[in-house]
Amino acid sequence: MKILALTLACGVLFAADPTHVPKANTKVANTPRPHVLSPEFYEYPVAQGSMPVENPADHVPYYGYNDNGPLLPAPGAVPAVDKPVIEASKTEPDKNAYLVLPRQSGPDANYYYGQHFLFQGHETGLNGHFTRVNLDALDADHRITLMATQDINKKALPIFDGITWYPWAQRFLLSAELSGTTGGLWQATLDYPSQVEDISGVVGRGGYEGIQADNQGNVIIVEDIGGTNGTKYPNAKRPNSFVYRFIPTNPYNLTSGGKLQVLQVMGRSGKPILFNSASVDDSIANPDMQDLHTYHLTFPTKWVTIHDTAVSGFTPFDAGALAKGSNGGTPFKRPENGQFRPGSDFTEFYFDETGDTDNRTQAGTQFGGYGSIFKLKLSPSSDDGTLQLLYLGDQEHTGLDNCTFFDENKIIFVEDAGDTLHTQRNALDSAYLFDVRVDYGSPNAPKPIRIIAEGRDPSATIDSALSGLAGFQNEGDNEITGIHISDGDPTIDGLLGASIPTPFTNGWRFFWTAQHGDNVTFEVKSKVRQNW
Repeated sequence: MKILALTLACGVLFAADPTHVPKANTKVANTPRPHVLSPEFYEYPVAQGSMPVENPADHVPYYGYNDNGPLLPAPGAVPAVDKPVIEASKTEPDKNAYLVLPRQSGPDANYYYGQHFLFQGHETGLNGHFTRVNLDALDADHRITLMATQDINKKALPIFDGITWYPWAQRFLLSAELSGTTGGLWQATLDYPSQVEDISGVVGRGGYEGIQADNQGNVIIVEDIGGTNGTKYPNAKRPNSFVYRFIPTNPYNLTSGGKLQVLQVMGRSGKPILFNSASVDDSIANPDMQDLHTYHLTFPTKWVTIHDTAVSGFTPFDAGALAKGSNGGTPFKRPENGQFRPGSDFTEFYFDETGDTDNRTQAGTQFGGYGSIFKLKLSPSSDDGTLQLLYLGDQEHTGLDNCTFFDENKIIFVEDAGDTLHTQRNALDSAYLFDVRVDYGSPNAPKPIRIIAEGRDPSATIDSALSGLAGFQNEGDNEITGIHISDGDPTIDGLLGASIPTPFTNGWRFFWTAQHGDNVTFEVKSKVRQNW
């Protein structure tokens, strides 16, 4: 085990990398596994799926469960067509946003709710909603607050995937990773009950997931819509998702309108790499896709405006359909999330591709079948930039999804490989630390550092055994999600990417969620130093 040197002059920083966890947890039928973290870290739960919300409503009595069945199946219960619900639907708390906030209220007017809060949307279940974990709560009755299940027009909310705090408008932005006609962005107030508003009339509808703002109030939106499988390549999917930038007319009021742009990459042929509507197979395997997934190539990029409310008005529109136009964007293989590099003045944005999550993919590494990490050089005040490959995924490091910067140079990406690939490779998900200064295309490049080998809790083990049976509606193996490092600053200076993280000191806190199963959200602490 490495000994971490401490630098006291600028707080307490890791002078050496966390110790690499040598292997992922294996997947064994009917066998739970514990999480394994780098030995410098430990974790404790701040919320769990079975925790009751203090204000149950609209089928949401618990942090991670609906009210349509028992929290665990009865002994011997097997789903059937005439009785499919043997276990309550799990709501799957997803991405996290941490804020330090004074004077927050809740359902109990006589209770002091503290100052430290973790907010999250919920990705599945009977209805959409988002919740607040009151980290200072001293009793279970006030630990989880249900913030909203309806918008300001009393319309049911969609299920949410992404969340970020947008300080100009003093709103959360919540993304719905649904189809082009039902997904989009919603904004929500901090106060209880939260006022939630659909803003798809200005930002469009799409399978939006990752959302981050730069220091000018522009919003980068990363879309995740899986493409269709090929005929020649039946285990590979066509690139079908886009990266967008929304430039608001007035960042203090996003409903005032703005421009939606899509990222367009120029290929080595001198022509833009665009969506190929004619052939799925040619979309999966072609020279442009191979080039994008080749180390040491740099591609010019441009933000192309596909919708402007000043011209086209405020009717919700299908962003993906516009992005697939003749002067549209470059499609990627499920680019789910990204984050600005701290200290780059919002000129470096790193985002991932999840890939095909199937080791039978005919795309392989050559065409991005195992996903990747890209470095996008950009400017808040310009449409021009460059794109290059930082890391090319393989079977061991694939299904990359959520991310967060650990310090100025290192970013964590976590896997969502899925039950199929877990079984194929006999390995559950991991969280990896990547150094953006490393040339991972070099033969002597170090491997990413595994800092979490996710296990599988008992509930997920049961669900995995039931997965695939007729009528069973819940997910199987646990997934790593909600990886989040922040000091909770709710001002513009607290934007992710504005300050260099110093984990575990100076108020910086580290969270992640073991989604599915028990749906436990953890805080990670350092054994080396605590900032009490």
